[in-house]
Amino acid sequence: MIKNYFYIIIFFFIACNTNIFAQDNKQPKPQESASEQLSFYPNPVTDGKIYISGKQSLTKEITINDVLGKIVLQTSITSRELNISSLKSGIYMIKIKEGDYSVIRKLIIR
Repeated sequence: MIKNYFYIIIFFFIACNTNIFAQDNKQPKPQESASEQLSFYPNPVTDGKIYISGKQSLTKEITINDVLGKIVLQTSITSRELNISSLKSGIYMIKIKEGDYSVIRKLIIR
């Protein structure tokens, strides 16, 4: 059983780093990548809030998954601040989508 979880966790991190989970077929403009358009801080999180910055002022769709791929938080925000105090300490994957751009990053909560 533990061996299966190990393989799931390894697959999850490899898949997120190679954007296998990316479902959007739209590509960002060649001169700017999605990581230049969207970012968040702080990471690791210690106070239950993250701040998302983007070059556009559009609604941001946020999805946070645990290491098993289960969605633990899904929301849309128009401001920069996202309250994640309901999440327990651990490692998560966060997907941020704004307009035609989306990024998937590792999120650590302490």
